Amino acid sequence: MKKSTIAFITLPLLLLSTLACNRGKAADAENETEETATVKVVDSIEKTSTLTIDTVDYNKRMIALSNNDTTGRWPVKTPYPLPGALLPYNRIIAYYGNLYSTRMGILGELPRKEMLAKLQGEVAKWQAADSTVKAIPALHYIAVTAQGEPGKNNMHRLRMPFKQIDTIISWAKPINALVFLDIQVGHSTVKSEVTELKKYLAMPNVHLGIDPEFSMKGGERPGSKIGHFTAADINDAIDILADIVRKNKLTPKVLVIHRFTQGMVKNYKEIKKVPEVQIVMDMDGFGSKVLKKDSYKAYIYREPVQFTGFKLFYKNDNKNDWKMYSPEELVKFTPKPIYIQYQ
Repeated sequence: MKKSTIAFITLPLLLLSTLACNRGKAADAENETEETATVKVVDSIEKTSTLTIDTVDYNKRMIALSNNDTTGRWPVKTPYPLPGALLPYNRIIAYYGNLYSTRMGILGELPRKEMLAKLQGEVAKWQAADSTVKAIPALHYIAVTAQGEPGKNNMHRLRMPFKQIDTIISWAKPINALVFLDIQVGHSTVKSEVTELKKYLAMPNVHLGIDPEFSMKGGERPGSKIGHFTAADINDAIDILADIVRKNKLTPKVLVIHRFTQGMVKNYKEIKKVPEVQIVMDMDGFGSKVLKKDSYKAYIYREPVQFTGFKLFYKNDNKNDWKMYSPEELVKFTPKPIYIQYQ
């Protein structure tokens, strides 16, 4: 399955990576004051000496999510999450992109009001397709972009201005949406880039995404080959998120890891599972339905971590004779994806 190269856009020397990205203008990126959206989470909890989740209810939900898998892979055996966990009680429906480009995703392509209304429409479709899991919206913003040029620090990555993150957070509030900050490290590291975003990740509704595709451990130019993360890279993100949760007494953070080849994630069995972080392996990449389903089986189903996601492309999944998967089709997958991303 082919994913995109990187291409120039409107910022000087800025190469924004991901699928089908070309030159484009920012979409309605007005500055707004920093506001934190809140998310209502439905969860069954009981009081003992400390708060705990209703494990019977949790187990039932996880079995339902596994969609009657008989191999023993799903549901994955992990520690129970802290109370207030988003998953498996909610299905996250996210719009992905960057405000400097109309070509990196639907978030950035459409004006704010139109984009938010379209997102809410998708949430409603998912709710209708699976009434057993609450569908909730999210804005998934690429906060660190891989670069073709080395830049001042020779890191082949560019951090977006904090004012843009503030804008995304303010956009999320009216529709009670989550916010995900996505990282393409280039020649930098997960640890360095996540550390720079700690003040935002300390907000209750802000979560994290990391993209192995542009992790160039051999010093290559981002976009010249497909990069990868090791379990150690992913564990760095988990450690930082878990520490943030503990120090700020937060509900668990969600960590989304993009993947469309087996080689993009090394040593998956060594990825930590902790109560403070919920891990989603997101099936990325575009193509025909047959190809995407085969990829989901090969890299997501057969290498279980915790939860699964699925990425949909409004344009690239609908070209040639292809057609984008519908919610009704995806909820029949084993396991059922709990995180859905639209680009």
